[in-house]
Amino acid sequence: MQQRLSFVTLAVADLDASRRFYVEGLGWTPCLQADDVLMFQVADRVVLSLWDRAAFAAEVGEEPAVGVAPITLAHNVPTGPAVTAVLDTARAAGASRVWEAEDREWGGFSGYFADPDGYRWEVAWNPHPVGRIVVP
Repeated sequence: MQQRLSFVTLAVADLDASRRFYVEGLGWTPCLQADDVLMFQVADRVVLSLWDRAAFAAEVGEEPAVGVAPITLAHNVPTGPAVTAVLDTARAAGASRVWEAEDREWGGFSGYFADPDGYRWEVAWNPHPVGRIVVP
């Protein structure tokens, strides 16, 4: 198996609320919109797929867990001020919670926001070599 990730799929309670947040609020452009799924190309050959919870359950055979998912998604940026700008955009888009950016012990600068379903997004500036490979 090749070392790569093709899709990240998240179950969402209200697809219309997710559409408003990601499309209208953050300004993202969907690559696919259907009654039960919304998809965004988020990187070269990587898609973020937001599925209605019932459709997700039908596809994977189980109801998704409720509560804070033990996962974070990350959006890396090239500078510290860009972290604050993205967090401000998320707040204006209606992010349910925003944790202000701060200097991190690993040498970077990051903060978090939660989307309408509570999925935590880290917005980070990472000065290390691994940080540079994920910023366009």
